[in-house]
Amino acid sequence: MAAEWLSKANSDFDLAEHLLAEGTAFLNAIAFSSQQAAEKYLKAFLVWHQVSFPKTHDLEEVLDLVETMDADLAESLRDIIILTLYGVELRYPGDRPDATPEVAREAVALARKVRGAVLNVLPIKQG
Repeated sequence: MAAEWLSKANSDFDLAEHLLAEGTAFLNAIAFSSQQAAEKYLKAFLVWHQVSFPKTHDLEEVLDLVETMDADLAESLRDIIILTLYGVELRYPGDRPDATPEVAREAVALARKVRGAVLNVLPIKQG
């Protein structure tokens, strides 16, 4: 099951990277896909460790659960909490200003950081 979460995370991450590389105007989609990727990478980690988690997009809440298994990993990723805003608030009018190119680049960089950190500690073969 963790491999399935990783597959979904990779799909979201690849989409965000592709859109960013294309110089697309879909900045909100980049930020959203980055948040989704980060969330799914973390949930793959939790699934691997058989830690139950609620249906949430709150990355701080998810990191708190990661911390129960790997405090160093959770601490190293605390700066990704900003991505939570992109998973919910950017999706609806009036909740938050649209993503800027800088926000989109930062979102992908943070998702990449989560990806690297999680893949580094999970013994799951990527194929």
